[in-house]
Amino acid sequence: MYDQILYPTDGSTGSEAAAAHVAALASAFDATVHVLHVIDIRGGGLGLSGAFLEEEGQAMSGRSPDEGYIGRHEEGPDPDEIEDELTAQAEELVEASAGSLDGIDLTTAVEMGTPHSEILRYADENDIDLVVMGTHGRTGVERYLLGSVTEKVVRLADPPVVTVRVDEGE
Repeated sequence: MYDQILYPTDGSTGSEAAAAHVAALASAFDATVHVLHVIDIRGGGLGLSGAFLEEEGQAMSGRSPDEGYIGRHEEGPDPDEIEDELTAQAEELVEASAGSLDGIDLTTAVEMGTPHSEILRYADENDIDLVVMGTHGRTGVERYLLGSVTEKVVRLADPPVVTVRVDEGE
């Protein structure tokens, strides 16, 4: 029934909570799990939530976040170096997530783009039968302002999507 399962991860507690469900489903159906991380490029090369750019309170450009968009300054980091750093960190995240899925046939991937679009594209291109992903459980204004990758995937994906919410106690 489910031969190919997509497990998009951003390293959050929501994604980690989904890992147990991914493992159980993959074992039950003898499925291959595709562990995917999307580097969010909407912020001018920032990682998801900007998390990859924080080093000792400074952005990778050496400027504080309130000094403006780094791409508009003459001096600044080499975009190729930023991409290489983000890719290396994303690959570590994917490998760590894959490490929690012992004994399961795995494929790992790192993509760059808008997260929900890349997840949907990857699912289409790899004949994914089921998507399992975590959700942060945001509601109301916070969800409206921040958007929800999971919600967009649920609304737009062709294969079924299982969402896993983090327990309040975690």
